[in-house]
Amino acid sequence: MLPGRPGGPALSEPRPEPPTDPSTSESSPAEPPAGEPSAAEPSTADLSRVVRAAVGRLYRRFRSQRGTGELGDAATGVLAYLQRSGARTLTELAERDRVTPATMSQIVNRLARSGYVERSADPRDGRKVLLSATDIGAARAVAERAEREAWFNPLLDELGPEDRAVLARAAELLQRIADAP
Repeated sequence: MLPGRPGGPALSEPRPEPPTDPSTSESSPAEPPAGEPSAAEPSTADLSRVVRAAVGRLYRRFRSQRGTGELGDAATGVLAYLQRSGARTLTELAERDRVTPATMSQIVNRLARSGYVERSADPRDGRKVLLSATDIGAARAVAERAEREAWFNPLLDELGPEDRAVLARAAELLQRIADAP
C-alpha cells in the first residue's frame, strides 16, 4: 500500500520498520530479491499510476481555475512562454511543446488573430519569422498566471518546510521526466 492512499499510512506518518530475520545475527532487515522493490519503495507500476493520477488531477484543477471563454491550455502555455522568454520561431515553439509545426501554426494563428502574438522578421536570418507576445498578450499571460497563483500559492504557503522541499524536488524530477526524449 502506498502512503497517502486509502488504507495506507498518511504521508507524514513514519513507516514501521520491517521485521528482521531472527535466525541472522545482524539486526538489519532482510533485503528483497534482486529487481523487486523494498517494503518502503513502491513498484514502478504503482509509482507510475499514482504520479500520473496526481499530475492529471492537479492539471485538471489548474484548468478549472481558468474562466470560461478563455484561451485553451496550449495557447495559454505558448503565450506565457513567449512572455517569459522573448521571441521564438514556430519551430522552436513546436519542439518545446512536442507538437507538429502545423499544430503550433494553428495555435499561433489563433493568438495572432486575438492580438496576443505578432510576427516579425528575424534580424539574423531574414528567412525566419519570429513570434513574440504583444503588450496585450504579455498582460494576458501575466493575468492568467496571477489567477492560477491566487489559488495555488496559498496552498503552498500551508506546507511546512520539509513538505516544500519534497515538492521542490518532485517538481525537478517531473520536469526532467517531461524533458526526456
